[in-house]
Amino acid sequence: MHTQDYLAQDRRPPPDAHPARLILTLSLAATVGLGIGRFAYALVLPDMRDDLGWSYSAAGFMNTINAVGYLAGALMASRLIRLVGWSAAIRGGTVACVAALALCALTGNFFALSLARLVLGVGAAAGFVAGGALAATVAQSRPERANFLLSLFYAGPGIGILASGLIAPYTLAHFGPGSWWIVWWAMALLSAAMTIPLFLVRIESKARFTEAGHASFEILPVLVYLAAYFLFGAGYIAYMTFMIAYVRDGGGGAAAQAAFWSLIGMSAFVTPWVWRRVLALDRGGLATAIILGTNALGASLPIFGHSTAWLSISAVVFGVAFFAVVGSTTAFVRFNYPHEVWPSAIAAMTISFGIGQTLGPIVVGAITDVLGSLSYALNVSAALLALGAMAALCQRRVRPKGSVP
Repeated sequence: MHTQDYLAQDRRPPPDAHPARLILTLSLAATVGLGIGRFAYALVLPDMRDDLGWSYSAAGFMNTINAVGYLAGALMASRLIRLVGWSAAIRGGTVACVAALALCALTGNFFALSLARLVLGVGAAAGFVAGGALAATVAQSRPERANFLLSLFYAGPGIGILASGLIAPYTLAHFGPGSWWIVWWAMALLSAAMTIPLFLVRIESKARFTEAGHASFEILPVLVYLAAYFLFGAGYIAYMTFMIAYVRDGGGGAAAQAAFWSLIGMSAFVTPWVWRRVLALDRGGLATAIILGTNALGASLPIFGHSTAWLSISAVVFGVAFFAVVGSTTAFVRFNYPHEVWPSAIAAMTISFGIGQTLGPIVVGAITDVLGSLSYALNVSAALLALGAMAALCQRRVRPKGSVP
């Protein structure tokens, strides 16, 4: 998950748009594409796996193919926006997500579902990257409120996680085993409703992407940091893919599943206040290491028990850190590179992260199939995040602070 994959030169917001209202509207693309499109899958995975006879590897593959689509979409986003414009990229990507969610409700065919998950990834990337870059230009046009304004966009996935967490478990409980397709219809209809405001507000902009050359960004000085972000991508997605199945296997019913997922979603709303001082640290990878270490702690807690209190603490600790990691990588780039290098640097971060979240679900699913318990999936998830924290801690500043505008 990365919002500021590309940075625009023109920092003026589109005319006739209130900054907070516009960013909240843009965040709906993230709500649909990621909060619902990517993460709601974990809520229906247990029922789909039972009804369709999937292995954990097959279940993990559905998030792997989604991540492949997201990575491809993120890499094509800048060209897409140049070709069709900001509004078409954001609206079109989000509509594609709604259509793919509807397809998930129409079939149990593995290949058709894989295609739907792929399209969801591409559409989410188009809406999320374009919306995030435009939100950044809007936020930067109000320097005194920039952090607050941009945090409104970051809350988008959390809103989707919260909404799906309140709907999916109770829908499955009401309609019984094999009702996963009804949940997908509910998610498609909810997403369609959330897409409407994107067509009711002007979201076009004169902002253009910078054309920084890739030669100005060197990978070697930040190789360890890229490795940390790769490990985060692999570790977080394993937790977010299989955790609901773990809660259900431990006896958690609809209320427990809804509460757990909703706590993760609600954590998005407190993230900016919890981490604002940590994100201000200009000490190499220290901020990312602290946040990733907290993320690893949250992921490891369910290993020690299934109690409601224990799982609730895990959801809050994981969620608060999860939503802050992307912000820490953006802060790292801003502290260590001049403005003209930001697009290349953040693109490199996106690729590293994308590869990690592509490999994570299917590898962890295969490990679970071999060893026979979801506890191993959580162990691997927590270990990957802890390794990521240690790698980030080894990252030093790339250049003196005084050289950054």
